[in-house]
Amino acid sequence: MHNRTSQTASTCPLRSNRPPGPTGFRVEPASVASGARRRAVRDGDRQTDTAHLLHSLLEYDPDVRAAFDGGPAQVLRLRGYLAQRSIGYGLRWRGAAEGSEAPFRPRAGGATPLSPAAAAAVEGALTRARARGADRATGTDLLAALAADRECRAVEVLRRVGVDPERLVARLELECGAVRDGG
Repeated sequence: MHNRTSQTASTCPLRSNRPPGPTGFRVEPASVASGARRRAVRDGDRQTDTAHLLHSLLEYDPDVRAAFDGGPAQVLRLRGYLAQRSIGYGLRWRGAAEGSEAPFRPRAGGATPLSPAAAAAVEGALTRARARGADRATGTDLLAALAADRECRAVEVLRRVGVDPERLVARLELECGAVRDGG
């Protein structure tokens, strides 16, 4: 059943009116981050990369799924592509750190830090939130930050399934008011 409630209480038609959690995201970043970390460990990756974050966003955040103008079919293609990657049919970078083609060498402790691109995307999401006067970022803020990095793995995945990352960012900025005139 499709939700047809009024969106007047929200400044962005892509965002729900759910209250944000204590850490600043409407969908708790702990859920997104733990899902991404779990995928990285399972995939044998040394870092949690931007594709892991994208996969978790699609899994946990309905607002992110609604952001794609290709609708549910496009989201299904994205999720299918990301699932194939995680079972071994992925891109050439499976098992390598984002920004490096070096093979994975397991580390003691099992910790999987964010790749530099993933860490920059998280910071970019918080910057986008502050730019629109919000104290807290949303999943769509993180999606826009991921899509804005032309060199990250998430953008490679988006392009492979027919999503134009620049168009996605422009749509999020237009519809969600992420950028204010004059700074």
